[in-house]
Amino acid sequence: MPTAPQTTDELYRALQENDRRPYGRTRTVTAEELVDAAEQFGEPVPLIHALLELQEAYTYGSEPRKSPVVFARLLTLFDEQPDVFDERLRHLLFWRFKWVSNALRQLPEIPLASLRQWLTEMRDRYEKAGLALQPYYGQVYQLAAHVGEDTALAYELWAGRARTRLSDCEACEICERARYHLVAGDDERALRVWEPVLAGKESCQEEPARSVSHALLPLLRTGRSERARELHLAGYRACRRNPAMSGEVGRHLEFCALTGNEARGLELLAENRNLFDEVDSPLDQFDFLTGVEVLLTRVEQLGHGELPAAGWAGRTWTVAGLRAEVGRRADDLAARFDARNGTTAHADRRRARLERAPLLDALELTLRTRSLDDVAPAAPAAVPASRTADAVPESLPELILRARALEEQGHPDARLLWARLRTLVAADDYAHPDEDAVGPLVLLRADLLADEADRAGQKDEFAEAAALHEEAAALYDDAGAPGQAALSRACALLARAELPMPDTGTGADADADAGGVEAKAAALSDAHAAMVRLHEQAPDLAPYVEARLLRLRATALGLRLQTTRKEEHAAPVQAEADRLHTFAVRHDIATQISGALLLRVSTHALTGDLPAAVAGIDELLERLRAHGPAWHLPRTLGLRGRLQLGLHDAQAAYTDLTEGLRLAADWPAHTADTGRLHSDLAEACMHLGRPEEALRHLSRAAEVQLRHGSRIEALCTYSNAAQLSLDLGHIEDSIALLDSLLAEPDVAAGELDDRLTAQLRLTRARALHAGEDLKAATAEFVALAAESAGWDDDPGSHAMIAAETAVLLAESGEFDRAREAADQAIAAHARAPRYEQLSNCLRELARLQARQQGSDGLSDALGFLADAGRIADEARAAGFEAAGRPLDTALAYEHGRVHAYAGTYEEALAALEKALSLLGDTGPQGEHAGEWAECVRLAAAVEGIYLERPAPALARLDAAITHLTAQGHTEETEPLTSLAAQLRDEA
Repeated sequence: MPTAPQTTDELYRALQENDRRPYGRTRTVTAEELVDAAEQFGEPVPLIHALLELQEAYTYGSEPRKSPVVFARLLTLFDEQPDVFDERLRHLLFWRFKWVSNALRQLPEIPLASLRQWLTEMRDRYEKAGLALQPYYGQVYQLAAHVGEDTALAYELWAGRARTRLSDCEACEICERARYHLVAGDDERALRVWEPVLAGKESCQEEPARSVSHALLPLLRTGRSERARELHLAGYRACRRNPAMSGEVGRHLEFCALTGNEARGLELLAENRNLFDEVDSPLDQFDFLTGVEVLLTRVEQLGHGELPAAGWAGRTWTVAGLRAEVGRRADDLAARFDARNGTTAHADRRRARLERAPLLDALELTLRTRSLDDVAPAAPAAVPASRTADAVPESLPELILRARALEEQGHPDARLLWARLRTLVAADDYAHPDEDAVGPLVLLRADLLADEADRAGQKDEFAEAAALHEEAAALYDDAGAPGQAALSRACALLARAELPMPDTGTGADADADAGGVEAKAAALSDAHAAMVRLHEQAPDLAPYVEARLLRLRATALGLRLQTTRKEEHAAPVQAEADRLHTFAVRHDIATQISGALLLRVSTHALTGDLPAAVAGIDELLERLRAHGPAWHLPRTLGLRGRLQLGLHDAQAAYTDLTEGLRLAADWPAHTADTGRLHSDLAEACMHLGRPEEALRHLSRAAEVQLRHGSRIEALCTYSNAAQLSLDLGHIEDSIALLDSLLAEPDVAAGELDDRLTAQLRLTRARALHAGEDLKAATAEFVALAAESAGWDDDPGSHAMIAAETAVLLAESGEFDRAREAADQAIAAHARAPRYEQLSNCLRELARLQARQQGSDGLSDALGFLADAGRIADEARAAGFEAAGRPLDTALAYEHGRVHAYAGTYEEALAALEKALSLLGDTGPQGEHAGEWAECVRLAAAVEGIYLERPAPALARLDAAITHLTAQGHTEETEPLTSLAAQLRDEA
């Protein structure tokens, strides 16, 4: 707290400000400082308010030892000066007897006799104050349930009594009742009792998050796995990283462990690492640690005990090591509680949780499904089981020769053999075979470097690929293999040409883009020329090496055509493809015959001749099915599917892509480009109106991309999946996916591209807003607006983000801050116009301010509309046409609505008349029918109800109903008919 309050008014403002903070150390420390400040005033009431805030901070900050101490001071003040406690303060005091009961139960060092003595004190105080005893019996039951004795009687004494003003909230009492039936083994009855809370009809500070955590396993046991999944996503988000809800977090970890989601469990454990050190409640620690142990035990049982795990700060943990430490501490806590209570309840409950068998082999919880293998250290990918691959030779010479033979064929299994050889060569005891057919060790090292370079290039790591290819070329020279050296140098040339072009520094985006294209085209032309010289100078090339050189030459020109899209660049590609095809046919090199035909097809596609491309690819598919190579089929079908998308035949595309994906299962994902197949299938599904299936394919595409090292591409795909999920209304799925991505170490550390991270955060903020978590959404938008203000190269994005931020601030009632954000958006818009987005924002700000503040907010609301008017004028002058409602019409309508909220009805009616005049009619195809009808409805409401002129209002409505009916817009007439009936009834 920067400065201590100097007056009681300042104290109360500080208390209100602290009340808006999330529970945690900052709020608690501030509350302690405010108590010290309140004591300086020598007045009881400010001190009472400060002590109440401090007790709340301790209670919800998981510091149960301190809460009773604060309450003791409050009780002393009440005993000494009862008259200073008004009705509200008195209610809070008696309410918090229950908080103290709960706090004392959490501390095993408090004797059971002291707990019962406190309950006696509570009962005596309630009776003396003339209060009903249902809250007292509720605490008696909770103590009995905690101890594990006489629960049935205690439950009846509590549940059979009528609720009072001091009873726990309805949601909390529902949870206690449901848990009673749960302990009795009646899952169905427990879930029936829980339903109002799980459905969101009853809630409070802790609910429904607490109930959700307890209901997850009963839902699974009764076959409601999808409901459990949905509640897990929403419930976990409500309790994560919260020390006061660490037990709930533990039950979510247990849920992951029992549904085949151990990898997600480890991810959530890492996200909640703070709970190991920040939870002061022994009972909460016990619940949390037991849930953690269930998870870690399951991971260890699956053979992953050496995986890293997040635990107490100060050391590095493995799953096995952390499980042992967690078990020791949780056993100690159980023993302490049972010793205090004189029962074995806690040890029994702990044992039951640890012995529980998994309830499902696999439940797909999120869009990002990962296994423990995905989080384990990377291992060489195995050949898919769906295809019978040749056995890996056991003899080292045979292994080397087989790898080279497969490499010459372009066979995907070569990578697996190179990976095996890389492991063998790296071993300290490796002994290279002394056989002429195998060649020297330097040749094998060159082969391994070339394979490593190829893999780097496939991940678009072009600088590394170029360096590795050059290193391989030098080794090939040492090994006396000049042809292979030339091939590696050609590969290095292409990799360098594919490096991103440096910023041209021209300033204008269009000029910069054009400069970048020309620079990239020049680099590829130079690379091609150098490859031709290498080819001409290389002596006695083996056919497969020469074919690969020809393929690289054609590829360089193909990439140039792809970059420029200039027709003049097409013929050289076709010429190189023809040269490759002739050579490959002469030497019967199937892989390069296919490659040449594929280059021809791609050239037709890049020049816009899609029918010729389809004809060419049909010829290629026929050849592949007859002569192979079979591993080219998935990619070729994928290309045919993309061509069909270009021809707007989504169904044909879907058929090709599905077949390609089926065949891809026989081959490693990098060979078949499985990620691209899934991405293209997602696009086809969207065109076919199957967004749910599209979402599944996007998720699968991202998984494949991530698994094979295309990290940026994977995160972009996941971002698209999160947005689609949000568009489909799967809000919690979207948030869960984005939370998982944002928790990735490189993302959290700021090592990822800042714009991609910002996009992920922006989508998450929108999802939070859609999920009605206005506070969290607003905080994220404010942070993003501050960051994007520094994006000098992208003011348009800042305009959009600042505009959305302004709307959320206005929804929160913070109109001064909303005005500031809107001004930022307007300033950024001046540099990069966003007419429609900014107009929508300003109109919404005006509506919100007028609706919330009425006439008091009219002046500021009209200021927002004046800004929107200037934006509309700019748009009109620029010839901009809005994709949605015309800006002038929407502005006139909003003027009417704002004036109606403010009670200036004549001005409202005039504005609505203007809107109707601008609309003119419902539109040639009725595209404005809904908007026109709404303008009529609001004008009639203002005129007939607020201006008390029902006759003209009814005439307006009747004419509009007749007009709309004649045009066939019967649905739009329904609100007009309803309003007309209301006006006639009131006449």
